[in-house]
Amino acid sequence: MPADEEPTAPAPTVATPAPPVPAEQVKTLRRFNRYFTRRIGALDDHYLGQDRPLGEARLLFEIGGTGASLRELRARLGLDAGYLSRMVRALERQGLVRVSVHPGDSRLRIAELTAAGQAEIKEQNRLADALAAGLLGGLDARRRTELTRALGTAHRLLRLAAITVETVDGASPDARACLDAYAADIDARFPEGFDPATLVRPDEVSGEAGAFLVAYEEGRPVGCGALRRLGPGAGEIRHVWVDPGARRLGLGRRLLDGLEQRAVERGFTVVRLDTHAALVEAQEMYRACGYIEIPRYDDNVYAAHWFEKRLRGAREGQPPPR
Repeated sequence: MPADEEPTAPAPTVATPAPPVPAEQVKTLRRFNRYFTRRIGALDDHYLGQDRPLGEARLLFEIGGTGASLRELRARLGLDAGYLSRMVRALERQGLVRVSVHPGDSRLRIAELTAAGQAEIKEQNRLADALAAGLLGGLDARRRTELTRALGTAHRLLRLAAITVETVDGASPDARACLDAYAADIDARFPEGFDPATLVRPDEVSGEAGAFLVAYEEGRPVGCGALRRLGPGAGEIRHVWVDPGARRLGLGRRLLDGLEQRAVERGFTVVRLDTHAALVEAQEMYRACGYIEIPRYDDNVYAAHWFEKRLRGAREGQPPPR
């Protein structure tokens, strides 16, 4: 089970609604947004001194040198189809963008930069670099390092906050695509390879028997995890996977917590899991999240370590099932 996290204190496993966000934290984020958007010129109709607002400049950047489908751009930028189409048409009229039909899929329209568009994006990048350097230049080296580290943390946490985790049918295309990616990932990591025939079946992770979670970032699946019934009162967590591009965010722990909550909802008092000897980071994550190592409980040929965790939503005084 590939993991992407660094050990921290165990998180609670009680299926309760998330508490409301404190008003002061909301004010802090809004205050930062107001300050930052003003400092970078986001409110100016001539962003970076060019003859266009930030929205059009950002669209040129996202189209980039390789082009992108309008469907991709809508998902990436969070724009509705009508607003995006108006911006694309405006850039077409200015000779910066051309739109064509995808040669392999007539349903997709592809936006690409013209030569003039490529020249403008080059100048835009130069101006944006100069703006960033100017902002950072007001600090000494120590404070610049402090700021850039803080921005990296903010970016990581905001990405994690924007990711949604949904329960899906174990036979859905997104579920099977995630499992295929998981299988390919660990096949490359395990010295003996991996047989995808050992993946969970859809009926094992559906309804009262279990659950299948998929994490989505900007509409794209970037992680998954499965829960299946192991025996009376016991569940088993399988196939927790995070896409390489979404690792180091904390998503593995979030998926693990979600699976534990689904286990509580199904009346499981304990969850178990196993992992390969090569997945040292996964073992560290389990221990940090309150799992204890136990003797072998299954015949998984890929497993070298076995763990379990008593769920905090379980009835008090009831021993874990064996």
